[in-house]
Amino acid sequence: MNNKKQTFFSVAGCIMTAVTVFFGAVFSTASPSKTKYPVFGVDVSNYQGKIDWKRIEEQGVKFAFIKATEGSGHVDESVKFNLENIAETAIRKSCYHFFSFDSAGETQAENFISAVDKDKIDMPPVVDIEYYGDKHQNKPTSEEAKKILTPLLEMLEDYYGTKPIIYTTLPVYYRYIHENFSDYPLWIRCTQLEPDLFNWDFWQYSDCGTLDGYNGNEPCIDYNVFYGTMEEFEKYYDI
Repeated sequence: MNNKKQTFFSVAGCIMTAVTVFFGAVFSTASPSKTKYPVFGVDVSNYQGKIDWKRIEEQGVKFAFIKATEGSGHVDESVKFNLENIAETAIRKSCYHFFSFDSAGETQAENFISAVDKDKIDMPPVVDIEYYGDKHQNKPTSEEAKKILTPLLEMLEDYYGTKPIIYTTLPVYYRYIHENFSDYPLWIRCTQLEPDLFNWDFWQYSDCGTLDGYNGNEPCIDYNVFYGTMEEFEKYYDI
């Protein structure tokens, strides 16, 4: 997501030939075919500031993921504004929760549910699981992550009536998601080339896109596509 650039990024899942480690910012080079992936969307947070969702819609955006919460206590400052104003457009919307390895899944679910009423979104909720802070160097075990992630996902599914989408990076996918949570819809980050080693539903292909219609400290906005046609998108994500 925006402002969470990885210090280490594995390109193995994108190009299938090697693992390249980058230090510093990761630059997006992927360019999806608009014919193959006609359903375009964005994800946003408080970093984009006040968003003119009608202007965003005019630029071809069909769906948006809005940051809502982090861990067991943080609520994004703009989530209420964004949900209220995006409702005036035809953009399909959901919210995402930034997963914490450091607090219980139950309290993380409660935090998200308290911030995002089920009637405010028309796509499944999202759990964003990626490394942060020292987790790159001190990676939690698969069992530690599973103990937290399982009740979080289950409580969200019970409240919203649909399986949550899991957003993740390639290294995290293979460490925590692939074996235990592969039956959940997947939103994968891969900014180099198209990911083609596994099934995915959404692809975040750029974290340095720009659109008109927001005024925050972050000049970029994340670009995403759905794997399928608009008809398939409307049918599958109608909750």
